[in-house]
Amino acid sequence: MKTLLETIKDAESRGVAVGHFNISDMAALKAIVKAATDLQFPVVIGLSEGERNFFGVEEAALIIRNLREKHGLPVYLNADHAYSLESIKQVVEAGFDSVIFDGAKLSLEENIAKTREVVQYVKSVNPGILVEAELGYIGTSSELFTETPAGAAIKEKDLTTVEDAVRFVKETGIDMFAPAVGNIHGMSISIPNPDLNISRIKSIKDAVQIPLVLHGGSGIKDTDFISAAGAGMPLIHINTEIRLAWKEALQKSLTDNPNEVAPYKLLKPSEEAVYEATYKRIKLFAKL
Repeated sequence: MKTLLETIKDAESRGVAVGHFNISDMAALKAIVKAATDLQFPVVIGLSEGERNFFGVEEAALIIRNLREKHGLPVYLNADHAYSLESIKQVVEAGFDSVIFDGAKLSLEENIAKTREVVQYVKSVNPGILVEAELGYIGTSSELFTETPAGAAIKEKDLTTVEDAVRFVKETGIDMFAPAVGNIHGMSISIPNPDLNISRIKSIKDAVQIPLVLHGGSGIKDTDFISAAGAGMPLIHINTEIRLAWKEALQKSLTDNPNEVAPYKLLKPSEEAVYEATYKRIKLFAKL
């Protein structure tokens, strides 16, 4: 089976993208894996710090390892948005395929210094684990919002510059890079999501020559996804969309079945809703 880096580079060479989908429970995990299996396309499972604390770091690693070894599925595991070296050490020891150090709120110099420290640690333990880092603040929450998150970089003057990207990548040694290019964490319910700056994506990609990652994918236009993948972003994160599908299905399930108390019955509609949302995204990103 291909490594995660090989999988991402293969997608990049074809102008498509691998979907990265976050989970908090087994219902979502089963749904995402089923969608990827049905479409015969790789997928990355992500867990943020909060999700890792809820789901379990070692538990997640064991489940994904079992899926790969027993069924031969190209399913990978990423530690999404780690904010400290201590939390990164935990997932590295558990055997995650990749980690993201999020220093987007820090100054450029501090972000570089802390990211470099993370890279040096991870590669000293397991050179095969990919390290991703961010430059440019796009918010931190996956909530639904009615106005742009304060401080989020969406105006052209606030986006990650080519010059800063080159310096950041060169001085940190990261494997993948997540710039601010008009994307926002969370999902708007009253105003359109900003358009992605595709020309900035391409300029950064041409300059840094490592795979770029799109965070805050929920709510972005389908055409922007396709353009971003073609410009050098072979990994796309979706979380809020998945959580919303899960929540709405569960709310309806509870309303329709007021006397039911079996979690596996109440959560079945959520699993189906996550499957449908994920299937749609994988099919789009992979141009299937």
